[in-house]
Amino acid sequence: MFKKNKLSALLIASISTLAFAGCGSDEVDKKTETEKARVEQTLVEKQKLSSSSASMSTQKHYKTAADLPHYLDRDVQEEVFYFVMPDRFNNGNTDNDLGSKTQPISAGGFDKSHKGMFHGGDIQGLKDKLPYLKELGISAIWLTPILRNQAMQADSSGYHGYWVLDFTEIDPHLGSNDDLKDLISSAHAENIKIYFDIITNHTADVIKYVECHGEDGLQWLVKSDKGCPFKSSEQLANGEKYTPIIPKGHEQLKTPAWLNDPKYYHNQGDSFWQGESSKRGDFAGLDDIDTNNPEVLAGMIDIFKNLITEFKPDGFRIDTVKHVNTEFWAEFSPALVNHAQGLGIKNFFMFGEVYSFTSKELSEYTTTGNMQSVLDFGFQSAMVQSLIEQKGTKVLSSLFTNDIDYLDHDSNANQLMNFTGNHDMGRFTFMLKQSAFNYTEDQMIKRTLLAHAMTYFMRGVPIIYYGDEQGFVGDGGDQASRQDMMPSLVDSYNDDDLLGTDATTADDNFDTKHPLYQRFAQYADIFYQYPALRRGEQKTVFQSDENAIFAVTRTLTKEHENTAIPSSEMLIIFNTSDAPAKASISLQEKPYKLVIGQSKLIKSGENVYSIEVPALGFAIYEKPNKN
Repeated sequence: MFKKNKLSALLIASISTLAFAGCGSDEVDKKTETEKARVEQTLVEKQKLSSSSASMSTQKHYKTAADLPHYLDRDVQEEVFYFVMPDRFNNGNTDNDLGSKTQPISAGGFDKSHKGMFHGGDIQGLKDKLPYLKELGISAIWLTPILRNQAMQADSSGYHGYWVLDFTEIDPHLGSNDDLKDLISSAHAENIKIYFDIITNHTADVIKYVECHGEDGLQWLVKSDKGCPFKSSEQLANGEKYTPIIPKGHEQLKTPAWLNDPKYYHNQGDSFWQGESSKRGDFAGLDDIDTNNPEVLAGMIDIFKNLITEFKPDGFRIDTVKHVNTEFWAEFSPALVNHAQGLGIKNFFMFGEVYSFTSKELSEYTTTGNMQSVLDFGFQSAMVQSLIEQKGTKVLSSLFTNDIDYLDHDSNANQLMNFTGNHDMGRFTFMLKQSAFNYTEDQMIKRTLLAHAMTYFMRGVPIIYYGDEQGFVGDGGDQASRQDMMPSLVDSYNDDDLLGTDATTADDNFDTKHPLYQRFAQYADIFYQYPALRRGEQKTVFQSDENAIFAVTRTLTKEHENTAIPSSEMLIIFNTSDAPAKASISLQEKPYKLVIGQSKLIKSGENVYSIEVPALGFAIYEKPNKN
């Protein structure tokens, strides 16, 4: 959106508003394991090279994964995530663009001009861009599903990875199992983690119903466009059942072989997203696995144990969690974590997609469901309400008041996964563009930066959705939010007016000079420097319905404090308004030192400070240790 003269002015203005001070790092434990010694030696060499390069440059060196503790020693609260759809990222091997050369069901679907088809991005392409991600400050990469899919269903392809046929093999459009192992090894050599997106709720749409699709399974007998009507358990008990049929030639499409037997599926018709259908209905026609069946539970545990054993990923994001019975997760999650830990992946971590905006429903899966964490849709909603819809900061205060819902023996709110938008709901920038407030380009950039600052610096683990660092906007959710980072041929992508750049998605969008890329790298640097920003207990210290200021403290508990920690408390202040804002904040009498931002914090009374923050700005202060 910004032409080069405006972009330069914006970048200069942005940098001038960010006073930047302080440094610090966590100590890396000395280990003797062969793998760790090899990686640590690689990191030492890279750090020496980085230091040498930095001495020849006037630009500040931001911390990257190379400056962090060894990846096996870091838990999830230490990470900055990058969520990427490999097919839309970078094409490193054009030979696999058409998919399988031996299995027709997983071949084809390649059309770079169609937003619902494969575009050629692959595992090799992702590996080639590890330096780009490292300099962005990324320490963990979450991939959309990469297992072998049914290439085509209806008029779209399985480029997204959510139509799995084979749970043992990487989709040939993306590469081979060896390519994936090479990516993981290369990422680990950079001290970066790799997370897989996994699915237990459904497989590709192979099973049909005679009543809907005819005796051969190839027809469409239902007059409604809403799918096969869902049949409840009460209807089943009264004998109203569908008759499963697998079309000829498709009887053995799935791997492992037990997944081909219809008895392991609910077979109750299509979900309408409410009541019983939410957990037992086919997800948009996809074959809904009977996760209530103990044999299915055991089979799914074995499937993902085998993936962990073969590839050694650092964790899983789990799809469609609330569409599976909670009892399944209570057994499944601990079994996989224990298995990974037994293989030496001691910080293996899983988080689920529970598409809900309430802490009560989200926390059901981290407590009763024994899952370590979930994507915090409540946080995302609060960002939209406060920064796009201008509903004030009460939504933020209410959100964090409910953090106690997540507290149990193995999880807490600091482990929730913060994000501003995604591949389903669309990008935060698109929501800004659609707003009735008709935000200017400058306001959109500032609000995007502030939303990401909240993502990084408030409780939880920050996630960047790929392309956000290049100013991607999009025209909606789903396919409209899955643009190409490599040069695109999709007209509806290429007509986008991107934030902060003259480029379009028709260009190669791996610009490390982009102002959003640079700012996110700076945010990661701050995040890595101050342990209280990663682990500190959060407390709201200012919120008012009549004021745009929202302020919190992040304080480390005593068990986290040691002489290596540069700060035990941080004060973080956000201004959600388009105008400068002032507030009086009650704080304990402490010396506060500015870390980042342009603001005035002045003692105005006993334990009272007056704070002034520029429009849509933020500031972080530290209380240095007295050691």
